Amino acid sequence: MRALLLAGGFGLIGTLLGTRWAISILVRKGYGQPIRDDGPTTHHTKRGTPTMGGLVVIIAVLFAYLAAKLLLRDAPSVSALLLLFLFAGLGAVGFLDDYIKISKQRSLGLRTKAKFAGQTSVAAVFGWATLHFPDERGITPASSAISFVREVDWKLPTLLVILWVIIMVAGASNSVNLTDGLDGLAVGSSMMIFGAYTLVGIWQNNQYCLNTPGPRCYNEIRDPLDLAVVTAALTG
Repeated sequence: MRALLLAGGFGLIGTLLGTRWAISILVRKGYGQPIRDDGPTTHHTKRGTPTMGGLVVIIAVLFAYLAAKLLLRDAPSVSALLLLFLFAGLGAVGFLDDYIKISKQRSLGLRTKAKFAGQTSVAAVFGWATLHFPDERGITPASSAISFVREVDWKLPTLLVILWVIIMVAGASNSVNLTDGLDGLAVGSSMMIFGAYTLVGIWQNNQYCLNTPGPRCYNEIRDPLDLAVVTAALTG
């Protein structure tokens, strides 16, 4: 529980201080959001709005998680590191998109195919890696088993699992981008979502068979509490 509080607190402090510092630098250098001249006139008021705010969030989250682990002298889990890799990888694609907009002063950053290729590459590596790196019980961060027929030994082929991960990651990433828009609307909704996932991770950890043996415990889960630490940092 201390790791959750530390990660959330560090994430909040890092985001607040980092955003203030980043905005001042971006405004001073004139790095703002270009707006299409043929778009709605109401959008013109957003011209020059500082962009690349996601970079601050990524750095703050990485710092929050690693600082919490360092202070508590607890080793990071493979599941959490893979999730942070996915987060940072997609963030790198977004950074490149914003950088092209600013450097070329155009509203279009990465071309659609290039952006999707970047998202697909990161998601494919993440999907493959989650099916590897088993722990001492042989449980990997993700499973190819079909959850609603868990009693039957049906498992998806690795390629199908990776394809499904790509669809989920690309869909979620682009939906967040659409939600964000010009007004940064993704922040509030993301806080609620990551806060909910934090509660899910805590609940799964409490139902973990190694912690609470019983007929209703869950055994085939991996690092639920450490994933909650990551989402707590994201919530902050």
